[in-house]
Amino acid sequence: MEALVCRKIGDPTVPISESSPITVSASHPIPALTSPTSIRIRVKATSLNYANYLQILGKYQEKPSLPFVPGSDYSGVVEAVGSQVSKFKISDRVCSFAAVGSFAQFIVADEKDLFLVPDGCDLVATAALPVAFGTSHVALVHRAQLSSGQVLLVLGAAGGVGLSAVQIGKVCGATVIAVARGDEKVQFLKSLGVDHVVDLSKGSIIENVRQFLKSRNLKGVDVLYDPVGGKLMKESMKLLKWGANILVIGFASGDIPVIPANIALVKNWTIHGLYWGSYKVHRPGVLEDSMKELLSWLARGLITLNISHTYALSEANLAFSAIKDRKVIGKVLIAFDDNQIVRSKL
Repeated sequence: MEALVCRKIGDPTVPISESSPITVSASHPIPALTSPTSIRIRVKATSLNYANYLQILGKYQEKPSLPFVPGSDYSGVVEAVGSQVSKFKISDRVCSFAAVGSFAQFIVADEKDLFLVPDGCDLVATAALPVAFGTSHVALVHRAQLSSGQVLLVLGAAGGVGLSAVQIGKVCGATVIAVARGDEKVQFLKSLGVDHVVDLSKGSIIENVRQFLKSRNLKGVDVLYDPVGGKLMKESMKLLKWGANILVIGFASGDIPVIPANIALVKNWTIHGLYWGSYKVHRPGVLEDSMKELLSWLARGLITLNISHTYALSEANLAFSAIKDRKVIGKVLIAFDDNQIVRSKL
């Protein structure tokens, strides 16, 4: 089978060659079923996440042994089942996520880790659901318990997790304030019905958001969703009200901010560190319930999956470049069907 193999730590955006960190293997072994309840899936598409980029750079908290096949969330069709599989059959449309391994034509998973893709949902696009929307759903619904009437501030709102947080915020009935950079991203967020969008290229967010809050007679932000970190998070904390929840999702800026504990004490803030992948080990039931609700929302049209770019496996370096250069609105996919390859937004 075809698979993308990371043979050494390095920059995955450089052109693919024998000497680059990532190479395409045309003869990688097809994975065998590993237990009576395991299932082999023919992958239709796999999603790129910022974590995948960091992992190949050697900067992610989980460091697989070399060589490895990167990739986490994916969608596809059941191709083979173990003797004791009861929930799925050959040809079922499924999606899931893994620690590594989805940048390949086939992947094996246990049946307890797979989810049926509802009829009517785009199978290829569903590859973009598990990690991004799963992260935001667990953060906002399970951890912060976002409720109707609260104010949600989303930083990095045009990226994969940011865009999912914006949509989940609206489903929860919150007043959603989105922060992004550039007119194209701002206009897209407005098209989703976001209550207020701040363009970072046009100055500081503080006065902008304060004016909006005043116009709605709102006292401040109840939940801060932050996949960015750095200076932007420090500024945003000035907008938080008493009893606010801070969701620490990631540090796309490259700068890890310091949250002043004395102010958190006085303001009764709750700070949530959210490493979504660790729930698979410590609280798998939370992930299962979250995914089932998200797939239900997707089938009902309450959330949508915006695919910004789609590439072939041989173009993986271009896919990583789109993420690195912040050209993405929503998600980037690698598809294993040439009919799905779309490059119109580069």
